[in-house]
Amino acid sequence: MADAQTLKQLVLGRKDVQDMSDTEHELPPDLMTVNMGPSHPAMHGTVRIVLTVDGERVVKSDVQPGYLHRCFEKESEHATYTQVFPYTDRLNYVSPMINNCGWAMVAEKLLGITGSIPKRAEYIRVIVSEMSRMTDHLTCIGASAMELGAFTPFLYFLKAREWLYELLEKVSGARLTHTYVRVGGVGKDLPDNFDEDLTRTLDQIVKVMVEVETMLNGNKIFRDRMAGIGAMTRADAIATGCVGPIARAAGVDYDVRKDYPYSIYPELEFDVPVGTTGDCFDRYLVRIEELKQCISMLRQCMKQIPPRSDVGDGRTMIDDHRVTLPPKTDTYNTIESMIRHFKHIVDGIKIPAGETYAFLEGGNGELGFYVVADGTGRPYKAYVRSPSFVHLSTAGQLIHNHLIADIVPIFGMINMIGGECDK
Repeated sequence: MADAQTLKQLVLGRKDVQDMSDTEHELPPDLMTVNMGPSHPAMHGTVRIVLTVDGERVVKSDVQPGYLHRCFEKESEHATYTQVFPYTDRLNYVSPMINNCGWAMVAEKLLGITGSIPKRAEYIRVIVSEMSRMTDHLTCIGASAMELGAFTPFLYFLKAREWLYELLEKVSGARLTHTYVRVGGVGKDLPDNFDEDLTRTLDQIVKVMVEVETMLNGNKIFRDRMAGIGAMTRADAIATGCVGPIARAAGVDYDVRKDYPYSIYPELEFDVPVGTTGDCFDRYLVRIEELKQCISMLRQCMKQIPPRSDVGDGRTMIDDHRVTLPPKTDTYNTIESMIRHFKHIVDGIKIPAGETYAFLEGGNGELGFYVVADGTGRPYKAYVRSPSFVHLSTAGQLIHNHLIADIVPIFGMINMIGGECDK
């Protein structure tokens, strides 16, 4: 029978073996390259990461978006300003109402009518935007918890998200791709008894949040998988252009609604939660607190919104023939209104030549649209500053020197939305 030393030589395949307890010489000396995605559940279907690993530790990565082929910016240059709204729905498709508002704001800025939008329309825009922000955060937190094995919070938060989707469907007629906002206002008024439905839904969501926080905040497995993982310093967040919950978790006190107030946000009281460590757990806590702030703002909006009316602040659309369609009865009965309707649909809203950038606080931070207008009814050039794309560019830095398993919570709390990244 071979002695122990001979067996060691046979197993390791080398003559100069040292003690078997020396693990350095047991591990393969070569690095390994592996693919993670695009067909990986944690990659959300549209991102591929080529990993170079030393055992289970990531030493190098190549993050590759580009499997969705949205072409938002080039498509927008061949559509009228009104026809672009459905395209914005497909950017961040988890909170599309905010995208609608951003596109309307850039067109209104070029038209010079920003301050003329009826107050009720502005309130409605903020209401649907904050509801969309909630659906975004509920999805991010729920999916990230589920990817770490916490399936119950995922079901609870997706249930709450569904309640909000049902309300948004009552408002717009569509569950996800709403196409509800218009240049100069919104497509139609809120449905009857909407305030009662929203109040009841918010009360239910508050109870769900208490249940989920009870399950997650003190859960040892959840905290071990999130705390200290994917940490980003405040300086790095600023240097890489991060915004929204990711930047605020790192200590960057920046929120467009506060720092560059728009719409009726100056009339609302709300706080901007800011973290300290910039890790995955802080990103989770920031989003949880933002959900609570959204609920508070929605309650304020329902108390302050002007009553509906055909004149003044109670309207839902500006009274400007350059941007609004005539009433259907006029279209069918007068030649002037029929021509106006035809030109509006076929040629689009005539935006004066110029260029501008308009931005607002999206679900993941500053969402901006830069448009160059040439005086026709279609943008000459369009560009979207999509926060998810900026944040995805930091993924390689965040996962460096972490374990393969840590990629899942890091990528989840980046909240990559494919429509914004592959635009």
